[in-house]
Formats: sequence, structure tokens, C-alpha cells
Amino acid sequence: MTKRLVIVESPAKAKTINKILGADYIVKASMGHVRDLPNKELAVDVEKNFEPKYVKIKGREKVIKELKEAAAKVDEVMLAPDPDREGEAIAWHLLQTLKSKALPVDRFHRVTYNEITAPAIRKAFDNPKQLDMHKVDSQQARRVLDRIVGYQVSPILWRRIRGASSAGRVQSVALRLVCDREKEILGFVPEAYWILGANVHKQQPPKDVFGIRLSKVDGEKADIRDEALATEISTELERATLKVVDIQERMISKRPQPSYITSTLQQAGSRFFGFTPKRTMQIAQKLYEGIDTGDGVAGLITYMRTDSPAISPVAQQECRQWVGGKFGAEYLPDHPPTYKSRAGAQEAHEAIRPTDVTRTPEMMSRFLGPDEAKLYRIIWERFVASQMAPARIAQKLVEIDAAITGEAKHAYLFRASASEVVFPGYMKITGMEQKKKAQGNDDGEGGAPEDQDADSLPPLTVGEPLDVVEWLSDRKETTPPPRYTESSLIKALEENGVGRPSTFAQTISTILDREYVEKDKRALKPTDTGMKTCDFLVQHLPDLFDIGFTAQMEATLDDVESGKVLWTDMMRDFYTSFQGWLEKAKAPPADVGHVNRLLELLGQVKAWAPAVKRGKRTYDDEKFVDSVRDQLAAGEKVVTDRQLEALISMAGRYHEQLPEAESMIRDMGYGAMFDAMKEKAQPPREETPRKLALLETVTF
Repeated sequence: MTKRLVIVESPAKAKTINKILGADYIVKASMGHVRDLPNKELAVDVEKNFEPKYVKIKGREKVIKELKEAAAKVDEVMLAPDPDREGEAIAWHLLQTLKSKALPVDRFHRVTYNEITAPAIRKAFDNPKQLDMHKVDSQQARRVLDRIVGYQVSPILWRRIRGASSAGRVQSVALRLVCDREKEILGFVPEAYWILGANVHKQQPPKDVFGIRLSKVDGEKADIRDEALATEISTELERATLKVVDIQERMISKRPQPSYITSTLQQAGSRFFGFTPKRTMQIAQKLYEGIDTGDGVAGLITYMRTDSPAISPVAQQECRQWVGGKFGAEYLPDHPPTYKSRAGAQEAHEAIRPTDVTRTPEMMSRFLGPDEAKLYRIIWERFVASQMAPARIAQKLVEIDAAITGEAKHAYLFRASASEVVFPGYMKITGMEQKKKAQGNDDGEGGAPEDQDADSLPPLTVGEPLDVVEWLSDRKETTPPPRYTESSLIKALEENGVGRPSTFAQTISTILDREYVEKDKRALKPTDTGMKTCDFLVQHLPDLFDIGFTAQMEATLDDVESGKVLWTDMMRDFYTSFQGWLEKAKAPPADVGHVNRLLELLGQVKAWAPAVKRGKRTYDDEKFVDSVRDQLAAGEKVVTDRQLEALISMAGRYHEQLPEAESMIRDMGYGAMFDAMKEKAQPPREETPRKLALLETVTF
């Protein structure tokens, strides 16, 4: 009998799949990637067609050893990581690590599945395939692209912005969105406006009071931005008599939303429960990889990294059977609904849905933790609702004329509206989403209260007079756009074509972890360092961190995945432009006269501070001065403004030995910098070995 080794990413997934496949398979976990680019060097040979230099990930030695031992005992290896670019790359790295003369490449097979259930797993293992090298190339291109940008831009940033961490390609665009919004808020000037209306009732029973709102003045939309005009209109309306002049009724059909994709699930997790995107994905991962339901371990939802709203025909049919049995045939549309995908969506994937619609949230709650139960409920409800009939809503719009007794300066038209659910359709199943939409949300989405329909209006007829209970005048001010939340930032990234399902959560975590952005309750606010970093990048590398350019690069990566573009061609085109942008971003040359004067001044120092060792690096003031002197004499590299600033700072620290330092530096125009450094010499702040190594490699 053929012996097979199955490799997945996580122990939880390995445990679930092992129970499904049985004793004929050995199932092991790789714990994610086993190879990557090393941390302390660029590790990309640009001259050799951007060849990456992969190394075994530190800490994975034991895992690799166990996998090699297991592989030596089998006839075939089934590579079964997740069905996306990252999963394909993990599978490829495993193949490169485990292949041998005894176990050649043709003994390795790729297995993909969208859900971890017994039927899906058995079908996948009965139909193994080869690695999709286009997917591997796409992931590799993203990794190399991000490495080149990070390693060549970050040192420039460190030299110019105190406290800056590093510059990520997509993360910096996310930071730009947050900073641009903050500038919009800071620059916003509120404007006053007035909403005029009245509470009225019929002259005949029923005399239920309802609200009307001034809609038009002299046939134009009522847009009252002047207090004097608001007062004039309010005064004139005191002499008005009201009469219904038009009633419009219509029936609208409201379709359900499609099942969740990664971005919308992350938004929902944030909006409903306050989960971070990272937390939402952790919970979804657990639901996907397997939960013990008493009848065995099974995945409760399909793969959670997807941008396609598609649903398999089998799942649609199962859902229709459940809905028909639960609510009746009238709650089913004539045909299973379809939903439009965004451009570039990976149609091979499904939307996020329950693997078994009969596992209702109520049934599963006892097997799940509180957070898991919350997320499973909204996934289940959204999927079931997406397959149900539209809701039918009756809308009524009433127009009321205000006739002014005596001389009138203006003509006025008021409106009242109401809507009523005649047939709930999919709303029969949704609870939380409808409630949240009715209340608006913390992302600044949804209509203002004055724009919302009333639940009902009394029966009215054209020509019927109305009595005024009270006239209303409400002064308001325009408000700035709200700060992004994690939810609304994901939505903005997706709308701008920046990032993909596997990157949204990590992008936001990164800008928070690097302290470029902080949370103010649930709002994202740029820190001072974040604003300075963004301003520097946008000023000096505007093309690289342009939102449109980043979206274009994401689309090109999609083209690599589909086989339309070679990843090395993509990298070559990018790198040519990138080098030009870097050249423009280099630090400006320093004034040579100032440098010479400072070097001469610092030559008078008799007692240098002792060298300080930090990790693998040694900081030595005297050697730094000598290196700048040698650099200036050689004339091969210009001395930069940043190096000049370092010399000025050093003169400030050694000012007690340099009596002419203060007057000289003030004469150069750097008095403020000198004052800041007039204190006892401080040892250089500790830097990571990686950052220091990078700084040494950068030419300015």
C-alpha cells in the first residue's frame, strides 16, 4: 500500500484532517513557512533577475527535521496548505526543502480544498494536482517587491525622521489614508445650516402627530445657510396654512447582501463586536480548521481569505432546502441569486459560508466560545439571508404646500415620508445587521436622523388640510469626515484597490505596532511620528507611495497569478522607476564650507567620549569625525545634510572643550540645534543590528 505524508500549516488543521483521512496517512504541520528571506540582508540578487536567497526560518529546524524524517518513510507527499498565494508558496518551499533523490519532485502533489469537511477533504485527496507556479511567482514577486522597498527606503527614513521605524509598501499607503483624513479634519471649517419643519396632525381623526420637513423654497432644494434667511422663513411660516398636494406610493424590492468576503467580515467583526481585523481572522481560522461538535471534528466555515462572493451550487441548493422547510417557498427567489465580484477577484474561491447550513448558531453555541459563537452567527445569518427572497417595502412620499396668508416672499413645499415592510423576505433571518444599519454606525456611515423615513403616516388624501402643532427650526453645523476606524480603513483600502484578503489585517496591525497610528477609542489617529513619516515619504517618494500606483502594482500581481505577466518582468519594470525615485529622495549635499569649518573645530577636541558598544556595533565619535574628513578628501561621495547635522550635534555635546563652537554654529544658522545639544554627551541610542547593518549599505 502506498504510504503518504500530508503537510498542512497548523496542528489544529492537521488534527482535523488526520481524523478524516485515517491511519493510511501521516499528517504533519509545518507551522507556516519553513523558508524565507533572511532578516539581516536584502537577500535579493537584482543582477541575477531578482533571484531571492531563501534560508530556513530560525526556530523551524526541529519541524524541518521531523518533516524530513517523515518524508523518508513514505512514497508520496501531499502538500495541503491553504488554497491561496501564500498557501501555494508554503507548499513550494516545502517541496524545495524536502525533495531528494529518494523522493523526487514527481512524488509531491498539491491538494486544495475550500472547507475542512469529510466529503470535501476526500474529494480533494482523490484529485491531487501539481503546484500552481503562477501563484507561487505572484507571492514571490510580492515578497521581493516589499523587501526591496523596505530595505532601500527605510534607511533613508531613519536618517531623516527621528523615531521612524520602517517603510512598508502597502502599510505606508494605509498610513497615508489615515494622515490625509487627519489633515482634512484639522483643516475643516464648520458651516452653519438650518433645518426647518413642523409637527402636524390631521384635522379629522386619527390625529396622530407626525413630522414634516421643508423640502423646497421657490422650487429649489431648501439649503438654508444664513441665519437671517432662516429667521425670515420661520417668521413667514407662522402665517402659513398647510395642505396635502401630492401623495406618491411605490413598492420597492430590497435584495440581501452577498455572503461575507474577508474584507466585509473584518468590517463586521469591528462594527458589531469591536474585534480587531487580526482577532476576527484568528476566530475565523479556528472555525475553519475544525471544532469538535460531539460527532467529530469538522470545519464550520469555508476558507476565510477570499474576495469572491460566489457560492457553490451544492451549498445554494442545501440552503434553499433549509429555508423552504423553515419559512416556506415564498421566502425563496425563483432562482439562486448571483452577486457581482470586484475586478480581479479570485473566482476559484467561494465566499465565507457555513459548511453545513443545518448547523444553526443555536445548535453550535454550546461547542463554541463566546467570540466564536458571535462570529459564526453573523456568517451563518449572512449566508442564509443571501439566498433568500428580497424584502418588499412600501414607501409613501407626501408633499405639503404652505400657503402664506397675506404677502409672501417665498413659496414653500414640505415633505413627509414613511416606509413599511410588507414582506420581510431575507430580513426574517437577519437581526444584528438590520439593527446596526437603522442606528447608523461608528464609521460615519448611514443617513442622519432627519433623513430617515418614519415608520408610518396616518391616512391622507390630496387636498386635505393639516394643523400645525409646532414649528421647528434646528440650527446645525456641518461636520468633518470621521477618522477611520479599522473597519472603515479596510473598506477604503479595498475601494482603492490596495491590498488583498491576506494582507488587510496585517497592514493595519503593522501601522499600529510601529506606532505610526494610535487608537483613540475605536478611531485611528496618526501619531506625530506617523505624520512626519507620511509627509516625508509623500514629499520625497510621491510616485512610490501614490495610492493609484500601489493599486496598479496589486493589479499587476494579479496578472502574474493569472499567468499574463512574468514576475521578473514586473520587477524589472518597477526597479527601473524605483531607482530614479530613490535618486531624487537622497539627502541633499551639505555646504562644504560649513563641513570644513566644523571638522577644523572638532579637531580641537582633546578628550573624546569612550566608544560605546551596542550589540555588534561600536559607536565612536572620533572615528566618525575622521570618516567624514576622509570622505570629504576622497571626493567620491558627497557629505550629506544629515552628516552635517551630526557634526553640529557633536560640537554641541563637546562645547565645553570648544569655546568658539557656539558663535560659529550660530553664524551658520544652526543655533537652535546647538542649544538642544548643549548638555553632557549622551551615548548613542540603541539600534537594532538589522537597522545598523542597513545604514552602512546605503549610499547618499
